Amino acid sequence: MRFALAPDGVVTPDLGAKLPGRGAWVAATKAAIVAAAAKGHFARAFKVPARLSEGATPEDLADAVMAGLEGRALAALGLARRAGKVVAGFEKTKAALKEASVAVLLTASDAGADGALKLKRLAAGLPLVAAFTARAQGDALGREAVTHAALLAGAEATRFLREIDRLAGFRPVYADMGADDGA
Repeated sequence: MRFALAPDGVVTPDLGAKLPGRGAWVAATKAAIVAAAAKGHFARAFKVPARLSEGATPEDLADAVMAGLEGRALAALGLARRAGKVVAGFEKTKAALKEASVAVLLTASDAGADGALKLKRLAAGLPLVAAFTARAQGDALGREAVTHAALLAGAEATRFLREIDRLAGFRPVYADMGADDGA
């Protein structure tokens, strides 16, 4: 995870790794960011005084990064939809798992385990992302709510997984369906 220093000396998350100037790299985990902010590692990395924004704590910085990563993951999901690389709904997802080259299976964090388990049995070996509520997934996909969806293989799925993997350092994102993987 890259951080940049704003002109006023405030440590700023650079989630896209594109801000100008010297960057400081920290492992993409909440614990690593909190420790770096609390122990003054940013000032050492930037070789100038560095501080958090007014009234912010190291935990606030980590929470801001997590919120930004959530937004980037949902934006990647929305881009995949616009590229025609997402199917949504239980039956369409089930059909895509049988017919198409699916790269990622999504299930809402507030979905029942039975539907996700049925789809996971068809998708042995695929990542099962359960990072967002049905409402959040629906917002990203331009619908009211989406409980189950599949991302088709391609650059869009790769980008989504990259963002999800970074978010995984802050909170659970993958569903644990136990040892039953359909084998």
